Amino acid sequence: DNIYLVATSAMDLFCALDGLDSISLSGTNADGWYIDEAKKALEDGSISFAGKYSAPDYELILSKNCDLAIESTMIYHKPEVKEKLEQFGIPVLVEHSSYESHPLGRTEWLKLYGVLLGKEELADKLFQEQVDKLKAIEDSESTGKTVAFFYINSMGSANVRKSNDYVSKMIELAGGRYIFDSLGDEDDVTSTMSMQMEEFYAGAKDADYIIYNSTIEGELSSVDDLLAKSPLFEKFKAVQEGHVYCTSKNLYQSTMSLGTITSDIRRMLTGDDADLTYIYKLE
Repeated sequence: DNIYLVATSAMDLFCALDGLDSISLSGTNADGWYIDEAKKALEDGSISFAGKYSAPDYELILSKNCDLAIESTMIYHKPEVKEKLEQFGIPVLVEHSSYESHPLGRTEWLKLYGVLLGKEELADKLFQEQVDKLKAIEDSESTGKTVAFFYINSMGSANVRKSNDYVSKMIELAGGRYIFDSLGDEDDVTSTMSMQMEEFYAGAKDADYIIYNSTIEGELSSVDDLLAKSPLFEKFKAVQEGHVYCTSKNLYQSTMSLGTITSDIRRMLTGDDADLTYIYKLE
């Protein structure tokens, strides 16, 4: 009844289940939400900001009779916070959807929240709708085009998705091929890794398409913004051919829209890139 929701990717699933009234505390403030219902709930006070994962407001959390904390895997960097919540008698559920190797695996967490909210039938129905949507794209022919998906971090390194990650799988389902086809150890569940710029250049310079992931370091407004991050980008095939795209900042919070995101990638690969929902072309 009084969930402290820290894992942002779960919010879209709760909204789909009409379960927002079960969340009384958020680990993200109003200006950090791209989901309208969540932003409004923070602004009107029906959900209170209780501090981010690393510095929760324990006093507020206890005063709200919190009966479950849903954390992202970032909590593993602050194990003392998890321990403290549990000491107060608050169960902690760590949401692992970012580790999924298939986009539907990420959406299927909907079924878990359906169990928690007593809405299993609705969760099954909504999940099947996403299965059907993705199936329609999956049956499309391969384009043979390669795609690099990454962002440049504050240290100047490229943060890339591993080959067995759900984003890599979405590119494959859309008829493309993720440029790094054997990246990462399958036994390591983390979904991303950092590469020095020279190593990234060697592996991704011939990619047909670039998708810049804006969700961490912010959106780009032009190709010049990308070139400002490294002069090496001028030598990339995708830059020279004008196939550079950027994600919108709401990409990772839109867990119920993975079919639409995959469709966007498909349309990008086939040249039908006007009015995409979650990615846009950089000029």
